[in-house]
Amino acid sequence: MSGRISRSIASGLFAFRPLILLAFIAATVLLGFQASKIELNTDIRKLIPLDHPYIQNYLEHQNDLSLGNDVRVIVAETQSEDIFNDDYVKALKEITDEVFALEGVDPSKIRSLWTSNVRWNEVTEQGFQGGEVIPAGYDGSQDSLEQLRTNVLRSGQVGRLVADNFQSSVVHAYLLDALGEDGVDIPALSTRLEEIRSQYQEKYPNVRIHIVGLAKKAGDVMAAAEEVAMFFFFTLALIALLLLIDTRCLRSALTVTVCSFVAVIWQLGIVSSLGFTIDPYSMLVPFLVFAIAVSHGVQIVNTLANYAAQGLSSLEAARSTFRALCVPGMVALVSDAIGFLTLYMIDVGVIRELAMAASIGVAVIIISNLVIVPLVLSYLGVSDASIRKIQAGEKKDHPLAGLFARFTRTPLAALSIAVAVAGYGVGIYMSQDLKIGDLDKGAPELWPDPCEDMECPRGYEPKPRYRYNHDVNFLVSNYSVSADVLVVMGKTPVESCNTYQAMQTVDDLAWNLRNVEGVQDVATIASATKQISTNMNEGSMKWATISRDQYALNNVMSFMPDRLYNLDCSLTPIFVFLDDHKAETLERVTRAVADFSQIRNNPDVLELKLASGNAGVEAATNQTIAASQYPMLALVYAVVSVLILIAFRSFRAVICIIVPLGLTSILCQALMAYLGIGVKVATLPVIALGVGIGVDYGIYIYSKLSEYLKRGMNLEEAYKQTLKTTGKAVAFTGITLAVGVIFWGFSSIKFQADMGILLTFMFLWNMIGALWLLPALARFLLKPDSVRVNLRS
Repeated sequence: MSGRISRSIASGLFAFRPLILLAFIAATVLLGFQASKIELNTDIRKLIPLDHPYIQNYLEHQNDLSLGNDVRVIVAETQSEDIFNDDYVKALKEITDEVFALEGVDPSKIRSLWTSNVRWNEVTEQGFQGGEVIPAGYDGSQDSLEQLRTNVLRSGQVGRLVADNFQSSVVHAYLLDALGEDGVDIPALSTRLEEIRSQYQEKYPNVRIHIVGLAKKAGDVMAAAEEVAMFFFFTLALIALLLLIDTRCLRSALTVTVCSFVAVIWQLGIVSSLGFTIDPYSMLVPFLVFAIAVSHGVQIVNTLANYAAQGLSSLEAARSTFRALCVPGMVALVSDAIGFLTLYMIDVGVIRELAMAASIGVAVIIISNLVIVPLVLSYLGVSDASIRKIQAGEKKDHPLAGLFARFTRTPLAALSIAVAVAGYGVGIYMSQDLKIGDLDKGAPELWPDPCEDMECPRGYEPKPRYRYNHDVNFLVSNYSVSADVLVVMGKTPVESCNTYQAMQTVDDLAWNLRNVEGVQDVATIASATKQISTNMNEGSMKWATISRDQYALNNVMSFMPDRLYNLDCSLTPIFVFLDDHKAETLERVTRAVADFSQIRNNPDVLELKLASGNAGVEAATNQTIAASQYPMLALVYAVVSVLILIAFRSFRAVICIIVPLGLTSILCQALMAYLGIGVKVATLPVIALGVGIGVDYGIYIYSKLSEYLKRGMNLEEAYKQTLKTTGKAVAFTGITLAVGVIFWGFSSIKFQADMGILLTFMFLWNMIGALWLLPALARFLLKPDSVRVNLRS
């Protein structure tokens, strides 16, 4: 039946070649115009699981809390011993004013030594005294500077807004509407922050500026992501060159390269028309579309050249090629598309858009390569040099073809299966150490700070590729606050956040969390109450407690920082400052909160709810990925297996194709564990997408092997012939694509370098698995008679 279908489709397509090619060109022009409109975007809503309970809890109280969308501009003095000099104070004032003027910043929540909401307080015999940290009438004189020093020491901001060594201070700002429809323009904000850095470091040679925050990290990733296009075009050119060398035919090499590139244009044009954008995580998709298109294009050119070498005309060779590859090509591409679509089950916007974009891209390859390449080559044909190479290859056996053909013999086949079983065992054992989430400090998307393990001189200017992580390291090394904050929400009845029972519960939780590994400090309404009570009683530490007298607690609230409770005193955030946002740290802290709340939660007094802050977002994302990772992979393999079963009507075919593919996935996870690469938004799609490329290899080899078995050849001879045709194309594709992506290791984005390593491994190992393990499995599973029955058309 499949043969009749292929012949019918081929007859229809080749009868209308000119019209189809003209329609293809017109569609390319239209979609190319649409592709030019696609935008680069890092909407924070796309980076988080919006339906996760943590995020839902935040959304319920978003008017009272921050999601970690803050920016810290650290202004460091590099020449004087400390910040108490007039040049530094002037620079700080001007930089504070610049931050006030930034679009997307909430001006009511900016804190700096120059803002009126940063004050000093002290207890005297006459009672409380206080004022703004920058003294009234500051004139830059030595007396004013000494007064500033005194005020800073009395303000309680050392370690928070002022460094522990007094050599820098912070301008701390919160962004507006992190999850609103009209979110902050993160690339524009990041660019403006860089302009401020450059402007004031040039204006004040004694100043170095460090910038930390979720928006700045996203902006730096986006800025570095622009070089991805350079890697894409480099890979395109390299593959075209290698294809030309292999085929010795300029016209067929250009046809495959151009049609594969057109597939990328179609994919970008369609997703742009659907209103999607492209982000640093989905930039992988155009390359994968190109890679899969090349993989199928190479199979077409190789098969067509073989038919031409048999004496067929260009038209007949192209028609025969389409008939031969129509069914396996369609099965492979549909498997890819549906397999990629399974990524949609992961509730993270960027992954869902990636799933849609990849599925659309693979679908268009059916037209751009499976249909158009044979049609174009029916006019152009292949070069005489290419035909002579094929004919020469028919007369002699390639040494590698002979080597791989031996794996069809029973002893080597049995040994190969034993090695594969051992590979599965080693992979499963090593992948037990695979972690969910980030495994490094700072921003793992960017390269680590070289100063983390060594002391860099004051005023050291890092390179852009690791500047953000250098800035994070500077903050952590010089301040008592962390760039990673988990916010636990304490919900109470209205006007009850300052009751003794609520405060005591908060204090008990804080004590538990301070004893959890990875927690630096905890700031709560209870700890502030103790400090204020002490100050109100002549600084006596015996008053550092939570009073049972409600009138005393009410009095304390008049001095309470407003960030520790909301307007109607129905919510009090517990700020948990962490050493880092590594997966283990987040898991320990969230488990500690969950265990405590299970015992102490009481809606009539205090209900503890997770979580906000940038660490809360990371924790929610980690949990979403952990819950979806294996179901998603199982669904990918189930879909691919069903489609293979439908196409070949044989469970043996499913085993021969899927087992090598599964080995690649297991070993890839083991490699990730060995290299310290966590499963996260950036890497999870690579595992699934690698399956899509690998299944193409197996389907093409199995299809051609079955065809030769149908002709009555024994298994070894059939596999030798398969290697001369399809096997050669598989080997070329795997090696060429691996060479193309290995250069990603030079990227300024660390996660792109990680993806380059993983893709290189998967391209090569999928190729090896298809060429080595598939024939070994076929030795014990395939019976030529049953194959002939299954393939009878």
